[in-house]
Amino acid sequence: MKVIHLIGGGDEGGAKSHVLQLIKELGKHIDATLISFRKGKFHDDAVAMGIDARIVKTGNIFLDLRKTLKLVKTGQYDIIHSHGAKANMMASIIRRITGIPVVTTVHSDYHLDYMHSLLKRFTFGIINMIALRRIDYHISVSSNLKEILKDSGFDPQHLYSVNNGIAFDNEIPSCTRKEFFERFNVPFPEDCVLIGIMARLHPVKDHETFLRAAAEVIKANPEARFLIAGPGDELLDHLKQFADKLGLTPYVLFTGMVEKPYDFFQIIDINVLTSISEGFPYVVLEGARFSKVFVSTRVGGLSELVESGVNGYLVEPKDWKTLGAHLSELSLDKNKRERMGEKLQVMAEAEFSLRRMCESQLSIYEAILKEERKNKKDGKKYDITLLGYYGYKNSGDEAILMSTLEAFRKIDPELTFLVFSKKPKETKKLYLVDSVHRFNLFKVIRILKKSRLFLAGGGSLIQDNTSTRSIWYYLTVLKMAKKLGINSMLFANGIGPIKRSFNRRFAGKVLNDLQAISLRDAQSFNEIKALGINKPNIFVSSDPAVLLEASDESKVDELIQLENIPTDKPLIGFSLRKWANSGYVDKIAEIADYCAEKYNSHPVFIPMQYPMDYDISQAIAEKMKFPCSIVTRMYPPDIILGLTARLKVMVGMRLHSIIYAANQCIPLIGLVYEQKVEAFLKEIDQPSAGNIENLDTVKICKQLDIIWENREEICEDLCKSKKRLSLMAEANVANAYHMLKE
Repeated sequence: MKVIHLIGGGDEGGAKSHVLQLIKELGKHIDATLISFRKGKFHDDAVAMGIDARIVKTGNIFLDLRKTLKLVKTGQYDIIHSHGAKANMMASIIRRITGIPVVTTVHSDYHLDYMHSLLKRFTFGIINMIALRRIDYHISVSSNLKEILKDSGFDPQHLYSVNNGIAFDNEIPSCTRKEFFERFNVPFPEDCVLIGIMARLHPVKDHETFLRAAAEVIKANPEARFLIAGPGDELLDHLKQFADKLGLTPYVLFTGMVEKPYDFFQIIDINVLTSISEGFPYVVLEGARFSKVFVSTRVGGLSELVESGVNGYLVEPKDWKTLGAHLSELSLDKNKRERMGEKLQVMAEAEFSLRRMCESQLSIYEAILKEERKNKKDGKKYDITLLGYYGYKNSGDEAILMSTLEAFRKIDPELTFLVFSKKPKETKKLYLVDSVHRFNLFKVIRILKKSRLFLAGGGSLIQDNTSTRSIWYYLTVLKMAKKLGINSMLFANGIGPIKRSFNRRFAGKVLNDLQAISLRDAQSFNEIKALGINKPNIFVSSDPAVLLEASDESKVDELIQLENIPTDKPLIGFSLRKWANSGYVDKIAEIADYCAEKYNSHPVFIPMQYPMDYDISQAIAEKMKFPCSIVTRMYPPDIILGLTARLKVMVGMRLHSIIYAANQCIPLIGLVYEQKVEAFLKEIDQPSAGNIENLDTVKICKQLDIIWENREEICEDLCKSKKRLSLMAEANVANAYHMLKE
């Protein structure tokens, strides 16, 4: 494998350590080359470390690009690995010309990289933002930074994390405090408690917080002294004046750049960082190499290494008061800082070694090359593209998506997905898929061309009971997929009602051209036959949500606490939606009051779509005599499923409220507003309360009495139904996967 690394070449601190140590270690396993776009110490240090390092610096950015392109082509590299704004720009352009895959390491929050300079923010900053979007693969140096990239809308399927690492087994020349003090003209007593920060003098490092904390320490321990190491002439005078204003001049020394960082970490007693933002700072590892206790702001991935109060302390950014208190305590307690430092060293060596960093990086390269080979073979990018009613704050449809993705990933964890969604950024983050807006037809067409398999479903997509526009949209996208030659499947759908004759003809024509149709109930099968559809492979399955697994108990407990749901009474769930005739509001309130009084229970209204279900739940609650709870915000489907498991009975109008209950084997009764609800109730042989238009409260209360008295038997029956439905849903996923592989 041959990899070429591109970097600006002016880097210092953590980014420099990461790149140089990584490339040197990678060189033991693969052919690695480093290109710097400027002369200087970065390149010189790379050469001194034995790295194949070269400089591309002509004074003309277009000539730099041309020369770099020539190096990449003649070197026949497999991967371009870029670091920083200029390198990202170069790499993204070369990718378009050569087709060589590009991966970039994001060392910090790119939104804050140029916060000290308005000019650079609107030049290099914007260039970097554009370049990052044109690069397919991204590596973060901490899980926290990975979350920032997710929040920014990058494809989670191509986001990786590589923890920073250093060598813990190499020999480091010793440096005494006396030698260091003489070299930097440090006027402090050699036996003082020395608190140090190594970071370039830059606003994002927030040295003012360090100085404010130092002033607090001096009040508690006048024997403490402070070293500030790092380059940055622009802020030096300001920080010196700030220190003088705080009365710290006799206690603080600015050393400037320390060429041998380990000399600094050997002679300090406490290692500090006060950044506003970080990826994963190397200074914590370099200090841990010598068992130095670490006190820092809670930024980047530091919480992955530092357990506050155990092997160091973490405080919130700019909280100089708390920082000062921790530093004062440690400055006065030698035993405690040594114990904490030793624990930090053990953890760092176990999880943040150079060897582990290299292994992670090599595995990422292998994954990228494997995916690139697959994509080049057929010119596609995504294995499966999904279309449904996603991104509309509907728990049932989100459950379909979540369970479908989980089922496919169990079969093949390496599958890549794209989802058409109303809220693509939320969908990306929640389900770790790529996503585009469902109504951006230009992107929809472009994505379909790049897809190996297109699945439309589940849910009730093909119906005009709620809207003609909806059925036309789904049928049009299916027709486009057919014209583009994409294998397409109507996946776990409920069909109908389709009332308008034109819509029936249009649906029959489009659906008859699909490769396969799976239906979630037998009633939909009858509708398919009535439409004259007979060409595709047609079979009855079940709703994918029956496969969904509930979240862990702690998340459900958190929901119950946040929503103030009592735990001292049996809970009965109600899930309603708005419908044309709102006359059922009084009747549902009466039924909920009956349950509260008769069973000494607590009704819980569980909206499945916000805000409309919440509004109708509130209207019902206002009519009730007994207290009840309403889940006020939308939670992920697996957490609502976990809440459903805590119920004694579910009274459901929303289809997926009763599917959730069946999934967790919770007794239920359904309120029918569309044929899909009645169809599912028949599928699991559970009672219907009748049509929502003409509810009989006396009859329903009698039905609830029967359910309440026979809960155990009903649970057993539902568990049998769930097993059967789960097998059908798994077979549906397996059929789709087989279709993909064919």
